[in-house]
Amino acid sequence: MSALQQFLQDCSRLFIITGAGCSAPSGIRTYRADSGEWQAPQPVQHQDFVRSEVARRRYWARSMRGWPHFAAAQPNAAHRALAALEAQGRVVSLVTQNVDGLHQRAGQTRLIELHGTLSQVVCIECGHQVARARVQTWLETHNPALLALPPQPGPDGDADLGGAEDAADIQIPQCPNCSGILKPDVVFYGDCVPRPRVADAFAALQQADGLLVIGSSLMVYSSFRFARTAFELGMPMAAVNLGVTRADDWYRHQGRLCKLDADCAMVLPSLFAGI
Repeated sequence: MSALQQFLQDCSRLFIITGAGCSAPSGIRTYRADSGEWQAPQPVQHQDFVRSEVARRRYWARSMRGWPHFAAAQPNAAHRALAALEAQGRVVSLVTQNVDGLHQRAGQTRLIELHGTLSQVVCIECGHQVARARVQTWLETHNPALLALPPQPGPDGDADLGGAEDAADIQIPQCPNCSGILKPDVVFYGDCVPRPRVADAFAALQQADGLLVIGSSLMVYSSFRFARTAFELGMPMAAVNLGVTRADDWYRHQGRLCKLDADCAMVLPSLFAGI
């Protein structure tokens, strides 16, 4: 804790990366265990969703039952502490892998949602956008039988339906503008983060004097690349995360290890209060 407080005192322009561990205290499950290994079924692949109607039926059935729990999640102490740190002028940019919108709801404004947001749905053919809440109403109206199934909420609005999602008669939404394929406005596995979004993040990193990782194992390259660049630049780095991360050998400042293996919602308020 003392090493992290020294890091925060010395680094006044922070580039922050957050991941699933930041939202876990809000009741949103994570894909990976503290060891970095998968603990939930891997999410849908981009190409499968685009090419296969079966994959889309499966996705929307599970999403229909997982969405209410996901949408009801509230910002926790970690989100609020990070927003307060930004209000002090200490944050150049916060790059989040999360798609839950909790940082925004906590008041974060210098924010890059690296993987997009589940609150919007977009047509992959004409670009028309629809609010996810509106799609939820459509799904429930056209798939009433699914409402009787007790869901087991999963990460990112997913839900385990015990195989019921493979039913052939599940109805899936289409674009109201062109009848094209509707897709959550997020970066699925196998897809690429939009280049302008990546460029904005790298530009912010160049303005920072320290990188702080909160609740992320950095196992996904889309976020790890920023940590790697910070290391190559010789930038001080620190982390608060339960379990291993892909950059564990790099968290150093003034010759001291700067990583705290802890629940970020429990430690960030007191950590930031000490600077």
